[in-house]
Amino acid sequence: MTTHATSHAPASTFVPQQLDGSKWSALEPYYAQLIGRTLHDAASLERLLLDRSELDAAAEEAAANLYIEMTRHTDDELARKRYLDFVEEVEPELKKAAFALDRKVVECPFAQQLDQSRYGVLLRGLRRSVELFREENIPIETEITKLDQKYSEANGAMTVSFDGEERTLPQMAKYLEETDRARRQASWEAVSARRLQDADRINDLFEEMLKLRHQVALNAGFPNYRDFQHARMQRFDYTPADCERFHEGAEKVCVPLLRKLNRERAHALGVAKLRPWDLKVDLKGRDPLKPFAGAEELVDRSSAIFHRMDPELGRMFDSMRQGDCLDLESRKGKAPGGYQYQRQRSRRPFIFMNAAGLHRDVITMVHEAGHAFHSLLCAHDPLVAYRGSPMEFAEVASMSMELLTFPYLEEFYSPEDADRARRDHLESLSTMLPWIATIDAFQHWVYLNPTHTRKDREQYWVHLNDRFGADADWTGHEDSLRSMWHRQLHVFGLPFYYIEYGIAQLGALQMWMQAKRHPANALGNYKKGLALGASQPLPKLFEASGLRFSFGPDTMGELMQDVGQTLAKLPA
Repeated sequence: MTTHATSHAPASTFVPQQLDGSKWSALEPYYAQLIGRTLHDAASLERLLLDRSELDAAAEEAAANLYIEMTRHTDDELARKRYLDFVEEVEPELKKAAFALDRKVVECPFAQQLDQSRYGVLLRGLRRSVELFREENIPIETEITKLDQKYSEANGAMTVSFDGEERTLPQMAKYLEETDRARRQASWEAVSARRLQDADRINDLFEEMLKLRHQVALNAGFPNYRDFQHARMQRFDYTPADCERFHEGAEKVCVPLLRKLNRERAHALGVAKLRPWDLKVDLKGRDPLKPFAGAEELVDRSSAIFHRMDPELGRMFDSMRQGDCLDLESRKGKAPGGYQYQRQRSRRPFIFMNAAGLHRDVITMVHEAGHAFHSLLCAHDPLVAYRGSPMEFAEVASMSMELLTFPYLEEFYSPEDADRARRDHLESLSTMLPWIATIDAFQHWVYLNPTHTRKDREQYWVHLNDRFGADADWTGHEDSLRSMWHRQLHVFGLPFYYIEYGIAQLGALQMWMQAKRHPANALGNYKKGLALGASQPLPKLFEASGLRFSFGPDTMGELMQDVGQTLAKLPA
């Protein structure tokens, strides 16, 4: 893909290549130079922005590498110590330096002389950061990060003994797809019991986070953390009320479909009421899909898909096969979940996941590859702030890829199994969108009611499950239901970062509709939008990709109708 220069200023050579971005003693002289630099005109301000970007990239890559190693080995005391040392000793100083530089830029008389079509989004974000910064919040946020680290450690240590072997919780997921109902129940109960062992500990961690976050909001002049966090996440283009419209759409459009599918599932399984361990098993009694055996095969088959889809994407994916860019298989001591992390100085993405040989691992692989394509397509931008995008669009990159790979799933499956995988994925949207609404609505309530009790929180969670959840019987497992939110890591480490998945899913469905009509045009629009990074406001990024930035009940209804029509054409 051809890229174009985005600045008339030459590239920065301000930071030595060998600078150790993990040490404040190494970073501090360069930040001090920038903070003390005299600005004579718009050109010197632009040079400051470019030099700062290079320095920020060095610090961000150091943070990325430390976080990656910590999540790869939560049981490695040295990796843990190095990460926490950075959190405690370097991040607070970086935040102070960032504020000083943000203020220097936004108060500079030459800021409005910069090309606003180029720098307008950056300046808008810097002004917001200056408005919200409070130095007294820095040590509080350090404590919150340390609490989240403890949450990751607790999850990474969770294993169960099943079938005579110690297994991680991600490895246990495959048993929920087995046709033997008693075996499914036994596996589900084993995992549930293990989670409940740490339920009090995890509640304690969350309650401490809640208290600290409420104080952060008060310090910044906000009545509650929800409104503070929406402002800090720079949600310039939508409000909490718009999120509530998403909740309404999920309830009105998706929940009826979800519960219709639940009734059909109960009938097919011959049970009066579904139980929590009945929600994943194949209704025709088929064994779980087995797309690959081992990480190498997962990578080979994914590469084949991307080469068939688009040669440029294929080359990008293959570039990650070297340079320690992939850690894919589940193992003891590894943090849960999956992510893509761009190492901003080398501009090399890293994909982390917990593959266990399931179809959901294929989805995770192409999802995180979508993020990596995004990172690579906007890596040319000299401003590190633009080498990414708002999360609502970043997730379009990944969720679109889950759907755009549909025509190529035969790289993993027979034609029959590929259709089964497509049906499973589309049906899962009826669960996913309500689950997103549940997590988002839960956080709205939690942070708008910061003095609630643990019992209040559990009761509200059950209320949300009644509103958005599957039609399943939890009798005998009420404790597991009340603590089900513990498994959602975003609630702990990334508060309010979850509605983005819902907004992006609606964008991804629009991209898929494009691709069904004009595949080449859709991929061109996909890459065009991603290459913009964060240089444009959120609605403009959607527009560049041929998408509407809309996520209320009407848009959701239109898109889910298309999903229903596609499901009707797929074999049951």
